[in-house]
Formats: sequence, C-alpha cells, structure tokens
Amino acid sequence: MAKTTFISWNVNGIRAVDKKEALKWIDEKEVDFLGLQEIKAEASQIPETIFKRTYNIQNINSSIKKGQSGVALFTNKEGIFTCTCPSVDILNEGRINEYHFDNIAYFNVYFPNGQRNEERLEYKMAFYNRFLEHINQVRATGKSIIVCGDVNTAHTAIDLARPKANEKTSGFLPMEREWMDKFLSSGYVDTFRHIHGEEAIERYSWWSYRAGARTRNVGWRIDYFFVSEDLKEKIISADILDSLMGSDHCPIELTLDI
Repeated sequence: MAKTTFISWNVNGIRAVDKKEALKWIDEKEVDFLGLQEIKAEASQIPETIFKRTYNIQNINSSIKKGQSGVALFTNKEGIFTCTCPSVDILNEGRINEYHFDNIAYFNVYFPNGQRNEERLEYKMAFYNRFLEHINQVRATGKSIIVCGDVNTAHTAIDLARPKANEKTSGFLPMEREWMDKFLSSGYVDTFRHIHGEEAIERYSWWSYRAGARTRNVGWRIDYFFVSEDLKEKIISADILDSLMGSDHCPIELTLDI
C-alpha cells in the first residue's frame, strides 16, 4: 500500500489556463492522477507548457463539438484505458476517461449542465442514470470504484451559499439532488463529507464570474471525489483547494492509501 494523490479540476479551457500559468503548481506537488474537465481542446491543441512534470500516460477525450467539454487524464500509474463510455456519453461530448489500474476502475467525468433548456436537463438526468448503471456493472466484476469530476449538482443546502434562491435552478433541483441520494445509497461515499462532515460549511468549488461571487464566496460545491464503500477506510484526506485560481472552479484533492 502507498499514499496515492488524486487531483480533479474543471479548468474551463485548458488553453486559457495555460495563458494564466495556472497549472504550474503541479510541478511543486506530488500528484499521481490529474483529472481535468472542460478542457475545450483537441489533444493536439493542449499546450506543452501547462506544466513541466512528465506523465507517461495521458488520455484526452475531446468532444465531437469543437471547443466544448472534453476531459484529460494524466498519470504514471500503469493501467489500461478501457473506453470513453459511449453507452453513457451517447452524444460523444468527450465527458469520460475510464482507467483501470490494479483492481480499481477510475472515472474522470464532466457531467452535463442542465441549465440551458429542458431538453438538456432531461439529457443530464438520463446521463446520470446511464453512468450509475455503468459503474455498478463495473463494480459487479469485483472492481473498486473512484469517480471524480464536475457533477454539476450541489447535493444539500450546505453545498451552496444560497439554497433558497436556487431551489428552481438546475444544479439544485429536487430531481438532481434525489439522484445524488440514490447514487450515494448505491454504495458510494462523498469523500469530502466523509472527512469533514456537515461542519464544513461555506466550502465551495465553483463561483460565478458575475458580481464578484468568488470574492464574496457565493459559491456551490459541485465538484466531487466519490469512492465505492470498500475504499472508505482507505481515505487519508479529501479537500477543496480553493486558494488556487485560474478557472471559475477550483481544484479538489483526494489522497488514498492504495
């Protein structure tokens, strides 16, 4: 067993983050798995200057819609990329890296946003259900599960600054929160809440660019690390790295004894 550190970050454009030199901190930190969401780039468009650290294993899953979505995974841990989960990401929007190592299936996911219109909300909910079915099937083969990414839903009232004002907003709708309940009751653990409990309030991972929301900490916790129940005792730490800038999201971190 060894301490393994995972970072997840919705960068909201990897080329924009590179221009801000906002990933350089990776060179100063031991990160075994770096999962990025909403990279908005093809593999050939990812700047070589994002950081100096060398990751021998990289997987870029770009959206069929250029300049949108996309996920990227960097690691040196030997394993195998199984697929881009076309049975879940049926529109080929570049939303999932699935990587198996040891006896673990790791998923870096950019879940859909449902705020555009009713059709996208329906798609988001269907994506949620397809994803849960898929990881449950993988877990049924004997694999432990790690899921990270931008889930685009705040689970409970303590996960956003203004719950009352957002009860009818996608990202905090009853149906979305009920799915989170269903997901966790299916045998998965919200690692941040497991470590910090409900005492950790006003800890958020996303802030609107409008009206100085980040300065005033008017945010949402919509980025998560989940693990299957069998890994719960392996959790060393889980945190939100809210001092790191460069996107409307901040990175989150998980350390496991695996």
